[in-house]
Amino acid sequence: MDDMTHIPKTESVPNSSNLKPRPRPRVMQITDAAARRIAELTQRADSEIVGLRVGVKNGGCAGQSYTVEYAHEIRPTDEIVEEKGVKILVDPKAVLFLLGTEMDYKADKMQAQFVFNNPNQVSACGCGESVELKPAKAEG
Repeated sequence: MDDMTHIPKTESVPNSSNLKPRPRPRVMQITDAAARRIAELTQRADSEIVGLRVGVKNGGCAGQSYTVEYAHEIRPTDEIVEEKGVKILVDPKAVLFLLGTEMDYKADKMQAQFVFNNPNQVSACGCGESVELKPAKAEG
């Protein structure tokens, strides 16, 4: 007697080709000014880079700060944002903190820097170097 005859049949699963994937929210947007600056940095880097890596680290008087560094390779876990001819790679640990963020670039007489317009930012310190962020709520 075949042992397989005693296994109960399972109910059929709906055809997965009928299910439409839910669109993924955009992690970040890049302004024209930020795209120009990223392109400029990419072109004049000392070694070949694939874009800029953006993340969040703990520290500073408000608790967290943004990080921006050259990315020499794309890691399998990176969230890739390609827009306006440039590429930024978002550290997977920072995705929920950066969801919906606009990356801009501002230059004036005293300083030039990337600016993050982040809807998840709760507060910032007085010096402007660190922020307090809350994770974005995942859609259910």
